[in-house]
Amino acid sequence: MAHTSLPGSGGTRRRGRWSSFVADPLAEPPRILHEAGNPAHRLRVEHDNQTLLIHLSDEDGGGWTVFAVHRGSRRWAVAQAPRQIEAAERAYADLHRLG
Repeated sequence: MAHTSLPGSGGTRRRGRWSSFVADPLAEPPRILHEAGNPAHRLRVEHDNQTLLIHLSDEDGGGWTVFAVHRGSRRWAVAQAPRQIEAAERAYADLHRLG
């Protein structure tokens, strides 16, 4: 297995297996994924006819990074904010301002 140092990792090499985000089996329907073993680290994807929004919480759930992707061209914009809605609105606005 190849070992690589990731930016910001302080030179620490990543070892071990990759993990996945999982859905809450009790949610109906399950719309939010979370890191296995860390339910505060969440992921959600939503879309309309033009845009995909990928919401990713901080590791501790305290902030958000949102990726907005234009479905037709695959142009993208990213925003970060303490609140999910703020990051989503900023990423969406930035994406459509570029277009």
